[in-house]
Amino acid sequence: MPVILDKLLMVKLLLVVLGSLSFTAFLTVPFINLLYKLKFKNPKAISEDMYGKKTIFNKLHGQKVGTPTGGGILIIGSAFLFSIVFYSLTRFAFNWTAAVLFLTMFLFGVLGFYDDYKKFFGKGKDKGVFWGLRFKHKLIIQIIFAAIIVFFLNQKMGLSAVRLPLMGSVDFGWWYIPFAVSVIVGTCNAFNITDGLDGLSSGLLLIALAPFLYLTSFSNYGGDVGLFIAVIVGPLLTFLYFNIYPARLFMGDTGALALGAMLGVIALLTNQAVALIFIGAVFVVEACSTLIQWASIILVHKGKLEKKVFKIAPLHHHFEALGWPETKVTMRFWLAGAFFATLGLLVALL
Repeated sequence: MPVILDKLLMVKLLLVVLGSLSFTAFLTVPFINLLYKLKFKNPKAISEDMYGKKTIFNKLHGQKVGTPTGGGILIIGSAFLFSIVFYSLTRFAFNWTAAVLFLTMFLFGVLGFYDDYKKFFGKGKDKGVFWGLRFKHKLIIQIIFAAIIVFFLNQKMGLSAVRLPLMGSVDFGWWYIPFAVSVIVGTCNAFNITDGLDGLSSGLLLIALAPFLYLTSFSNYGGDVGLFIAVIVGPLLTFLYFNIYPARLFMGDTGALALGAMLGVIALLTNQAVALIFIGAVFVVEACSTLIQWASIILVHKGKLEKKVFKIAPLHHHFEALGWPETKVTMRFWLAGAFFATLGLLVALL
């Protein structure tokens, strides 16, 4: 009987994926045309480091100026609209698990949308205006939003334990709150940093969601988390079709911040935050490469280091600067993502 029930659940999830995919596919082309009309496009800008020195980013990606940037709006909007239809036509109940996941997408999506809007339509010479929110301001808002989400996870859903390899679940007590906030904020920014090549971040996210979909079988909230993953996979697949090189649509901060935070919350709900480090290892490496580059730029500026560690950060741009075609970098990072997703699943099952 359990096997039959598992098959029935899988059939339902696959139908949800196909439904959300078809729903998003119907909206995509008109949406891209709307972005062109609204001039919601990748702006021309000069890329500089923290000391005002120009980087080679424009040389690598200058040809992408003018590409519509609103894929995140499409993904989030389709997921919300399809979910309204789904919950209205079925007997599935909208509960705290679904509420937390959708609240995460909404809060971080709004933050990303504001940042995108300021980038595209900001006026004046102030880089803080043209480039969107300053990093420190964005980080403060992310921490506040993450704290709101963790409050619901802890107070309304009773989450306070963290599953550790070979040790099982360990109750973190009040330490769970700063731990969970750091997971959400860290994943949010790591994903955003990775979103730099056509198809890279969305492909890696689909790969990372696969082991989490399996791990929902071992979670008290697995059914609702699995349903949410199925809802979001459809729009992601549709977006990836238009985001593969040469991209006709970019994700933007709207999608990058929302989807990154969502991945962190899924890891917390399935009690696999530690496994997330391995499953999302490519995101971790990308974020670390940026931090290392920042440190090396500071040391070079102070005369304590002869040259930067990377030609340009994050890591995917470094490989481009070495002469790798963009498609080769993307596909090899996908392969690395598949390897680490398998490794992470193994860690989760230990």
